[in-house]
Amino acid sequence: MNTCDLCDRHDALVRVLDLPLRDFGGRRGFAGVVSTIKAYEDNSRVREAVAEPGAGRVLVIDGGGSSRRAMLGDLLAAQAVENGWIGVIVFGAIRDSAAIGAMDLGVKALGTCPRKTDKRGQGQRDVALAFGGVNIRAGDWVCADEDGVVFADEALA
Repeated sequence: MNTCDLCDRHDALVRVLDLPLRDFGGRRGFAGVVSTIKAYEDNSRVREAVAEPGAGRVLVIDGGGSSRRAMLGDLLAAQAVENGWIGVIVFGAIRDSAAIGAMDLGVKALGTCPRKTDKRGQGQRDVALAFGGVNIRAGDWVCADEDGVVFADEALA
C-alpha cells in the first residue's frame, strides 16, 4: 500500500497533506490509526503519549509549524518504538535526527532544531487538528511514505 495508489483508488475519500514534510525515521512507509496532540513549543503531551501503548498507531503533532523548538527527540522516539507506535508526524521540528534515522519508526517533520522544548504541561491530546490544508481527528487513519501523507476517515486498501 502506498499513498499514490490510495489516491488513484480512493481520491474522493483521502485528504492529502499539503506540507513539505521530510522523512527522518528509519521506517519510510507507515500507516495506522491517528492519535493527536496540539501543543506549541512544549512536548509534555508527547512525552505522555509515547509512554503509553501505541498499538501500531501514528502520533500526529500540531506544533504550530514552529522551527524554534523540537517536539520530538531521540529519547521520546526510542520510547515510542519500545511502546509500539508505528510513526510520528510533526507539524514542527524534531531533533537528534541521526539517532532517529536508525530507529524502526516512521517520522515526518518540517525540519530540525537542536533546542528542546519547555516542559510546562501545556497542550491537548486527541483533539481535532487543522494544518496543511486538511482536518485531522483522533481515530482517523493515515498512510505516509516518500510521496506524501494521506488521511481518511477509515482504513483503506
